[in-house]
This record gives sequence, C-alpha cells and structure tokens, in this order.
Amino acid sequence: MASVFLGAFCAPALKARLVAAGRLDTYNLAVEYQFYHALALLAVGLACQDEGTGLLRASSWCFAGGILIFSGSLYVLSVFNMPALGAITPIGGTAFIAGWLLLALGLAQKKRS
Repeated sequence: MASVFLGAFCAPALKARLVAAGRLDTYNLAVEYQFYHALALLAVGLACQDEGTGLLRASSWCFAGGILIFSGSLYVLSVFNMPALGAITPIGGTAFIAGWLLLALGLAQKKRS
C-alpha cells in the first residue's frame, strides 16, 4: 500500500524536483521494487499460514530488509539528492536475491514435508 501511495501521490507532487535532479527514474525504480517485494512478502505470509519453515521466515526478513535498504536508499537518494546512499543500495539488492532463494528453498522444503 505504501508503494501505491508513493507512486500515485508523492511522485506527482515531487515530479518537478525529481526531474530537475535527474532522479525520476531512480524514484520510480524504488516504487516498483517496493511494490513487487511487498507482493513477495504476501506470498510468504500465505505460504506460512498453516506452518512455516525457518527458511520462509528468513525470506520474509530478507524481503523486508531489502525494501527498507534498497527502496529506502533510492527514495532518499532521489528526493534529497544524497548520492552517498547509493553505496548501500546493492546491500538491499542482495537481500532481495537472498529472499528469493530462501523462498524457493523454503517452498521446496515445505513440499517435501
């Protein structure tokens, strides 16, 4: 829901500032990745509904951390023009990748049991 708000309401309000700074694409990327990984969090929640594995729970933490670090750093970078935060963005991307791997392993483990 936050990604919908940030994309639908904040982007138009900030558009002139983001365009002037050349950061509109960066902001839109943050919104897009937040949206997709929020959906992944919902999928993990549904998979854990009856019984979750440690791998599934770990994947949810990776997705949440990835949203915070990846999208969060891109939001701050684009809105406040703080390029130094770009250095931590790959950490969030790595968390996303780990989340997808843990989700796949957790679902495979759950299917076997």
